[in-house]
Amino acid sequence: MQEKRDEYLDVIHEQWENILTLYKRFEDKNPIMLFDIQEQRLYAYPFNEYKKELSKKSQQRLKIQFEEAAINDNFIVFIRDNEKKQLRSYSFAKNNLVCL
Repeated sequence: MQEKRDEYLDVIHEQWENILTLYKRFEDKNPIMLFDIQEQRLYAYPFNEYKKELSKKSQQRLKIQFEEAAINDNFIVFIRDNEKKQLRSYSFAKNNLVCL
């Protein structure tokens, strides 16, 4: 049985150079990266500002993910797909900030 491909990882792959460029610009602030599929826009948010936009349950999950990312020297990328009502998060290593 073949696993279903993660279409949002494909989006990240397509946007990787843009994600890296914007991330590096604000790297000292440890931003949360967000790519909105419908808007085709990329955002870099301060952790606390982005956290306020989420439900209490999602805030708790983000806090845990952000703490784990900090421990592992990773950064977080969200993909928002309003048409499919999806918000997915991924963590990527900071020490490997190169094009995929």
